[in-house]
Amino acid sequence: MSSSNNNTPASRSVPLTCSGHTRPVVHLEFSDLLEPDGTYLLLSSCKDGNPMLRDWLGDWVGTFLGHKGAVWSAKLSGGEGGCSRAVTGSADFSAKVWDTFSGECLHTFPHDHIVRAVGVDREGGRCLTGGHEKRLRLFDLNRPEAEPVEFGTGRGEGSSKAHDGVIKSIVWPRAGPAASSQDLIVSMGEDKVVRWWDSRAPRSAVRERSGFGDGGPITSMERSYVPALAAGSSAHGSASGEMLTICSGKSITFLDAMDPEGWQRDVTLQQAVSSASLHPTQADRFVAGSTADGWVRIYDFPAGTASATNGDDSNGAAAGLGTPLQERELHKGHHGPAHIVSYSPDGELAASGSEDGTIRLWQTYPGKKYGLWV
Repeated sequence: MSSSNNNTPASRSVPLTCSGHTRPVVHLEFSDLLEPDGTYLLLSSCKDGNPMLRDWLGDWVGTFLGHKGAVWSAKLSGGEGGCSRAVTGSADFSAKVWDTFSGECLHTFPHDHIVRAVGVDREGGRCLTGGHEKRLRLFDLNRPEAEPVEFGTGRGEGSSKAHDGVIKSIVWPRAGPAASSQDLIVSMGEDKVVRWWDSRAPRSAVRERSGFGDGGPITSMERSYVPALAAGSSAHGSASGEMLTICSGKSITFLDAMDPEGWQRDVTLQQAVSSASLHPTQADRFVAGSTADGWVRIYDFPAGTASATNGDDSNGAAAGLGTPLQERELHKGHHGPAHIVSYSPDGELAASGSEDGTIRLWQTYPGKKYGLWV
């Protein structure tokens, strides 16, 4: 694709539309690349209560039936099992574990309130839940009848809460050699705090951070694996490759999930951001969804600077931010806010889920033969 400062017009990306949901799509989860063919799966969470699994072409594979309320979060395992397990969290006060090959519900874990966030380890042997109870729980899927481990019991006498607000996101870093132990867990709550936990010592958080963006509520926190950063790109510095993307107001923080005091980039846009995703193989651009409209935007990722802004010069100077960001592409098509965006693990497309109940797939390099784009 031509860069934004080239006079040659870039090809337009014609999106593929994935229908099937009947209410807003609130979360998307791509699997790891699958062996031996390098394809992947896409799992969608929806307020219709029916999480759907799709292949790399966007074609429907199956629907996990069983929840009686909105599904807010759904995650896939990885590893040699080839994402054989899915975990879902729902407004029906339960989390469920599914066999992704048969569609069978393997376990149901009842809760006392809405489950807003789930996580699963790489091998599919453990899962995490969090939500309106403000408790972070770890379940052993090899012993589902056992009592879960609860995090945060050391935060205060009689307290078993991991956060002082609803837990809205859970990230379990798992790719790359730095995450081989899979003991590190990250949670985000409505209390505007992100906490890092060690599953071997769950009573107290290892680290915590707050004050993202302008200090307002955190809209989303998502995991991605960016091997371009793990390789130590000279343009962006070196990081583990396990990334957190944290959105708050109009600001986005890209953070090394394994080292919260290490590698970091901050950007500020002109509109409120629902979620964002950094290109995994090039780390030269990121995709952002907006709570203000249904548009999906692609921006150049700032190289060699800790901060940048997409606002006017005066706003950027007031915020102490760097060179203005360049908007590469603007994609219109959704008929409602784009709640969630994510790049596929090979970086060939970006997916967006919307209030309109559809998922749209946007090709990264229009004109290239890929999947159903020919």
